[in-house]
Amino acid sequence: MSDAVFVIRTFSDELTAQVAQAVLEAHEIPSALIRDDAGGVLPFLNTLHPVRLAVREEDVDLAVQLLEADVEGDEIE
Repeated sequence: MSDAVFVIRTFSDELTAQVAQAVLEAHEIPSALIRDDAGGVLPFLNTLHPVRLAVREEDVDLAVQLLEADVEGDEIE
C-alpha cells in the first residue's frame, strides 16, 4: 500500500472545501485539507494559494466520482 496522497480538487474558500471533505467522510474516505493561510490568520491568501483536498492514492477514483456526483446531483452505484 502506498503512502502517497494526491490533491483531487482545489477551493478558493475553506467552507466549500470542508463541505467536499464531509462528502468524502460520509463515504468513509479519509482526506486532508492543505491550506497556506498562516494558520487561518490570513484567509485572503486563499486567493493566491487555494485550499487543496487530498486523498490516499487508492481512494482517488472513488473520491473524484463522489465529488462530481455531488455537484451534478447524480448517484454512485
